Amino acid sequence: MSNDDQYGGGTGHAEVGGTGQTRTRLPDPPSDPYGGPRRTPRSSRGLITVVGVVVLLIAAIAFANRSGDTPDTTTSDKAPDTTSTAPTGTAPVTTKTAGIPKGFAHDEQGAQSAAANYAVALGSDGMLKKDVRHALVDGIYTPEAAAQRKGAQDAAYSPAFLATLGLDPNGNAPQGSTFVTRAVPVGTRVENYSPTTAKVAVWYTGLVGLSGTKSTTPVRTTWKTWTFELTWAGDGWKVVSDSQQDGPAPVPGDVAASTSDDISKAVQEFGGFTYAR
Repeated sequence: MSNDDQYGGGTGHAEVGGTGQTRTRLPDPPSDPYGGPRRTPRSSRGLITVVGVVVLLIAAIAFANRSGDTPDTTTSDKAPDTTSTAPTGTAPVTTKTAGIPKGFAHDEQGAQSAAANYAVALGSDGMLKKDVRHALVDGIYTPEAAAQRKGAQDAAYSPAFLATLGLDPNGNAPQGSTFVTRAVPVGTRVENYSPTTAKVAVWYTGLVGLSGTKSTTPVRTTWKTWTFELTWAGDGWKVVSDSQQDGPAPVPGDVAASTSDDISKAVQEFGGFTYAR
């Protein structure tokens, strides 16, 4: 045996057997009688993970709340949805008789379109001249209603009344002045409808007054609701009766009033519309 005794009592690592025999290496004695340094508890790893997740979540929320820092360049081939302000209904009519649109559809939309256009015609400056007024009334009302309206309207548009508007007995404005009267529909409401009759209310704003340097009745706005009782007669809607009431009127805006020259120019340059629902 090469060692002092067979149990390895000498210095160095213990060996069993002599030269050429298999040697067995025993583990080094631990420096700590309790098994060496302890491992990091698993709870520390879990805490680190939780902290990391919280940090990422806070970063995601901050990114989502950014407003306008980076423009959105995402594109889509999908067409935008129709909005509530988009035009709806059938196309406007293309023919007129005595300056009045005709050919409105025989349905609710046609009745609304007829009522809106009749309000425009009856609110125009043509009503100031007898011959034009009679043509408008004949084209809009039923024959029975037209006969009743003509006499009453001729009395209403008397020379005395026209004079209060600054007009001559024929409804003409003084030289250098422009008389303005327009009805501009804002919306329509069907109160009842059948294939033969309809009741339609037209909410509109009106322009009325004399534009000129010497005018004592400047152009002002009005807000009214004009309700028409309609009947389907022959090939179109005709008015049986009608009535008006004030409002609804919004709060006046803070836009400064234009000069009389600007109003006269605008009336001459901006034409009216044919209204269709």
